[in-house]
Amino acid sequence: MAKTGTRVQVKLKSTESSHLYYTTKNKRNTTERLELKKYDPKLRKHVIYKETK
Repeated sequence: MAKTGTRVQVKLKSTESSHLYYTTKNKRNTTERLELKKYDPKLRKHVIYKETK
């Protein structure tokens, strides 16, 4: 049986295109929204991804 922890799945959306990433984060340790610099395959460069609802 799976444990119910504090990790939740979040959606990261590119600030410059419509590309999305899905990842998990620990809601207890990271209460604010994530902002990561990741590779965007549509633009073929690194851009900032922000957490969406």
